[in-house]
Amino acid sequence: MPPKPTTLIFLGFLLLLLLTLCHAHPDCPKTSPLVNLESEFKMLQHQLRGSIRILDDCSFKVSNFDMLSGSDVHWWGAVAPDFNNLTAGFVVSDQKLNQTYKSASFTVRLRDNVTWDQIQVLAVWDLPTSSDFGHIVLRDVVNRSSDLAPSPSPASDSGNVSSQAHTEPTMLVNCKSLSDSFRIRWTLRPEENVIDIGLEAATGSTKYMAFGWATPKATKQFMLGADVAVAGFDEEGMPFVNDFYITKYSECTQYKDGSVKGVCPDTIYQGSAPNGLVNNTKLVYGHRRDAVSFIRYQRPLESADQKYDVVVNHTEKMVAIWALGPIRPPDTLQPYYLPQNHGGPQDVAYGYLQLNVSEHVDDCYGPIDAQDKEDQHLIIADAKAPLVVTSGQAVHYPDPPNPSKVLYINKKEAPVLRVERGVPVTFSIQAGHDVALYITSDPLGGNATLRNTSETIYAGGPESQGVQASPKELVWAPDRNTPDLVYYQSLYDQKMGYKVQVVDGGLPDMYNNSVILDDQQVTLFWTLAHDSISIAVRGEKKSGFLAIGFGRGMVNSYAYVGWIDNIGKGRVNTYWIDGKDASSVHPTYENLTYVRCRSENGIITFEFTRPLKPSCGKSDKPECKNIIDPTTPLKVIWAMGATWSDDHLSDQNMHFVTSSRPIRVLLMRGSAEAEQDLQPVLAVHGFMMFLAWAILLPGGVLAARYLKHVKGDGWYRIHVYLQYSGLAIVLLALLFAVAELRGFFFGSLHVKFGTTAIFLVCMQPVNAYLRPKTPNNGVQVSSKRLMWEYLHVIGGRSAIVVGFGALFTGLRHLGDRYGGENVGGLNWALIVWFLICAVIVIYLEYCERQRRRDRSVGRSNWVLGNVEEDDSVDLLSPNGIHSEKESRTSGRMEVQLEPLNG
Repeated sequence: MPPKPTTLIFLGFLLLLLLTLCHAHPDCPKTSPLVNLESEFKMLQHQLRGSIRILDDCSFKVSNFDMLSGSDVHWWGAVAPDFNNLTAGFVVSDQKLNQTYKSASFTVRLRDNVTWDQIQVLAVWDLPTSSDFGHIVLRDVVNRSSDLAPSPSPASDSGNVSSQAHTEPTMLVNCKSLSDSFRIRWTLRPEENVIDIGLEAATGSTKYMAFGWATPKATKQFMLGADVAVAGFDEEGMPFVNDFYITKYSECTQYKDGSVKGVCPDTIYQGSAPNGLVNNTKLVYGHRRDAVSFIRYQRPLESADQKYDVVVNHTEKMVAIWALGPIRPPDTLQPYYLPQNHGGPQDVAYGYLQLNVSEHVDDCYGPIDAQDKEDQHLIIADAKAPLVVTSGQAVHYPDPPNPSKVLYINKKEAPVLRVERGVPVTFSIQAGHDVALYITSDPLGGNATLRNTSETIYAGGPESQGVQASPKELVWAPDRNTPDLVYYQSLYDQKMGYKVQVVDGGLPDMYNNSVILDDQQVTLFWTLAHDSISIAVRGEKKSGFLAIGFGRGMVNSYAYVGWIDNIGKGRVNTYWIDGKDASSVHPTYENLTYVRCRSENGIITFEFTRPLKPSCGKSDKPECKNIIDPTTPLKVIWAMGATWSDDHLSDQNMHFVTSSRPIRVLLMRGSAEAEQDLQPVLAVHGFMMFLAWAILLPGGVLAARYLKHVKGDGWYRIHVYLQYSGLAIVLLALLFAVAELRGFFFGSLHVKFGTTAIFLVCMQPVNAYLRPKTPNNGVQVSSKRLMWEYLHVIGGRSAIVVGFGALFTGLRHLGDRYGGENVGGLNWALIVWFLICAVIVIYLEYCERQRRRDRSVGRSNWVLGNVEEDDSVDLLSPNGIHSEKESRTSGRMEVQLEPLNG
């Protein structure tokens, strides 16, 4: 018997009421502007994923929530996502999260005394270790525009059931489990010809993850001809992904005939392309959390590279292949990360499956839980993230016997701590007042002096103690003299801590300056002190020894050679070289301190500290002349070879590659420049300055001095045009030099001359603008006008003289910088030019004096009228000049008609 309509209405009402009660509290209003806000968690730890939706003023709904269990985990509120504000936050809900969550959905109610106005950051927080598993910054969600992340394809086009735009890179629409430890996540966007893929696996940090599609023609041996993306992490922990094409079941190998076979990147087949047509995988995001690797990338469904890329037909099932395995880092022969044989068994290390990417799939239930969480036992310090130090019960202490209470760092029991020299490490000490943290050379700790044993303390002490409510901050900056192995321990109890590995990954942070030497094969680092210099040299390719030299070439240079001897010990020796064969390499005995040398995968790095001026007294040894003046550029060369020896050098110890030219290292400025190469911009600067100071500006002066007898105001126009043209060229040439040298430095004589000349020539237009009015005919010249004339003439001529000096000192500076052989001819050419100009000036001056003498004789019988050349005419107004000259001339003509009677 069918149910009555009234019964159906009643059941529907009850269902609606239950849904309402489940999703919101009946007494809770919806006044907050955050109501109906949706966002996703940022994953930080414990494989936390999920999204929230704020229902009303006192509750929110969590969906698809994944998280590995913690010890005492709560919903946490803070005003900002930084460390201090997060640790100063507060619990926002009575609900605890002390379990593993797998695709869970539930509603969370805020505490009665908590409102959304107090919460800017909603986090999943572990109280004992002050650990943030993941969070949402609410104000960022409010301000985020809708186009920051790509939206998944509509269900009508792709078959995806979700239409929510995912904002976190760890969140994608679909998820498929390839094995117990490997998953693929993806979001399809066919309208953009793009598919976003996320590879996620519980694997080692030195392992690769590979996923791709077999060629549609393959019926077996699906990997041959397959187009796959290989993703992983490099030695520095940075993610990478590359496009590979498989032609053979072997590692990528390049043969003598140039052919390439194996599992090889597309770029090795046909080179790289800036438009991404070859390597068409685009890295979006990557991280390692809890020994689980996650890398997200994009690739086109249909690529322009038809030869090495497989077209992904998103509407049909295709054979997809995947693999996990070890990866080999780049070397001098292969500059790529190359996957090695994945091994077996099938469906664990590799596998195949039929996949239609347009069909919605989500069979990933819960987070991946790595069995061997290798990252749990290794903490890599980051300068931006404090290390939270607590104490707790010893469970898996790595070096028994041990006390019942040991140190924890970021919730990990007595891990190995890895720090980099030159990178400051911040400890937030919350281990209790009975635990004082310190960094020591003693492996037992507990104050070695109580055992009558010596130790070196690098940081910390009795004051380095604190609790969770009042943590103590300790900052330690390991330097180049810190040993490779030290220990973090408690000052009061033995063996509460463990090892600290001090590595050399931070040479740029250890030294104040660095430059890449010639051919970009060697990097030089240095730090200047009051009377010493610390130097580090790192090769960029494999070699048996690495050497640098101070000098213009190998001959007559002071050399420093670093190598690893037969027993594996790093060595650094000094030499004086006065020839080109092995017998010309003479050992010296410089006072080097803090000497270190190491080889990593064939790459040699060595360091040393030496005095700027050797303390040799009156000795005439070669090393006594090896003085480093920080104010003078240091010429540096380099060389690499296969083998080196402490004695009995032979031609076998000669280098196989060397720098092609010296590099001038500017120690005080922290930069370098090539030796003997004139920079084009500086050449243009010199030519423009020659054009201005040797032609245009002197030409303007000569026009004002010797062309006034020409009818009209032509002399004035020539004077003004040449002067302003010269001034414009001077200023433009100055800008070129400042831009090329990245600054304006007054250290050289050339710059001092040039600055003075430019100042004087720039004052001439200002001086002309402020000139007093020209007196009328027959009126005595005022003292102001006379003073102005002197300043204008003397200032202009002084600018020319100083400009000449700037040209000569510029050539001298060029010779000091790039070698005299490049500028000797220019010096002679400039001298000849000025001699020619001097002859021309002498001739013009002679003609001018002769002309004045002739006019003086012709006027000897006339008594009125100023017939001397008037140098006080208006220099800026040609109309005024012309009218005044006509007035004076007409006046003189009237007087000349009436000669005086004797």
